[in-house]
Amino acid sequence: MDSRKKPVLSARALNRATLARQLLLRRTPMPAKHAIAHLVGLQAQNTKPPYYALAARLDGFRPEELSALMEAREVARIVTMRSTIHTHTADDVLALRPLVQGARDREVTVFRKGLVGVDLERLKAISRDLVEERPRTPKEIRETLLKEWPDADPLALSVAARCLLPLVQVTPRGLWERSGQVALTTAETWLGRSAEPATPEAAVLRYLAAFGPASVKDMQTWSGLTRLRDAFEALRPRLLTFQDEYGAELFDLPDAPRPDPDTPAPPRLLPEFDNLLLSHADRTRVVPKEYKDRTWKGNQAYRTFLVDGFLAGIWGLEETKGGVTVTVQPFGTLTREQRAAVAEEAGRTMAVMAPGKACEVRFGTL
Repeated sequence: MDSRKKPVLSARALNRATLARQLLLRRTPMPAKHAIAHLVGLQAQNTKPPYYALAARLDGFRPEELSALMEAREVARIVTMRSTIHTHTADDVLALRPLVQGARDREVTVFRKGLVGVDLERLKAISRDLVEERPRTPKEIRETLLKEWPDADPLALSVAARCLLPLVQVTPRGLWERSGQVALTTAETWLGRSAEPATPEAAVLRYLAAFGPASVKDMQTWSGLTRLRDAFEALRPRLLTFQDEYGAELFDLPDAPRPDPDTPAPPRLLPEFDNLLLSHADRTRVVPKEYKDRTWKGNQAYRTFLVDGFLAGIWGLEETKGGVTVTVQPFGTLTREQRAAVAEEAGRTMAVMAPGKACEVRFGTL
């Protein structure tokens, strides 16, 4: 079909469709494990964001639920999409990590100057034996590899081990209010079974269910993979096609939700690195153009909040002995009703994340 005749989805229509897939139009009474699977993982560069991501999406969620899943090895922390740490179900650890292996191999080449004379297959074998004997810290891995290649760059050796092997961060790292230092072992050892790689086509369907409607470029941005056009084309007979306001072709699942663009979208407090803001090449479906690049400063990412479904500002949290203070900093002007709704949402979030503690909400300016 001529792309000019495809139905056009406005930024607001894309916003509501994406929020529906992301469980952000209304909180859902869904078990945390099911939500993590549906969302194809949660960004987890820091230890707390997955907990806040679920608190924004699920009705009845408690942080202890995710910790229990981690201790039971039903979910785990591992580097997958975009070379960043994600919290995935065990099934997805074993399916998605092999899918992105090509991207991890390319990442190693970026550090090739620090790996002159290093036999990568031997590095992989040494690292595997080391971490499968018992979980090891990055420092332990690096020091062992430096004994074999003393002239290599220590950082490059660490990156190579992390990229060449599917290394999970074992508990207590990532547990709510406990955590601990990073210690690594292979996914197969930690989870007790072998990898079952996902096909690119299966990954496309999962991505669209969580982030669609979307373009090929959108999924490549989310995954860090390239050359996904063939997978989309193979699925074309099973998918609907649209275009955005700029003419980009968008694919979608026929039975996926595409709510009315005027569907109400309540405020939501999101953690830093939330995948909602990172998983499309064109982020205007969530991030107004005037607010582009305002959620970062250097290497620091801010927690963000949504008003009417779109990025509206950042927020911070200060914990004291007797309570918590949430500081909300809008990028623009909020109406009285919007401020009240954001304050109510902050209170609701803290009732989950800091139960029993008094919550004060303050509004600041940027």
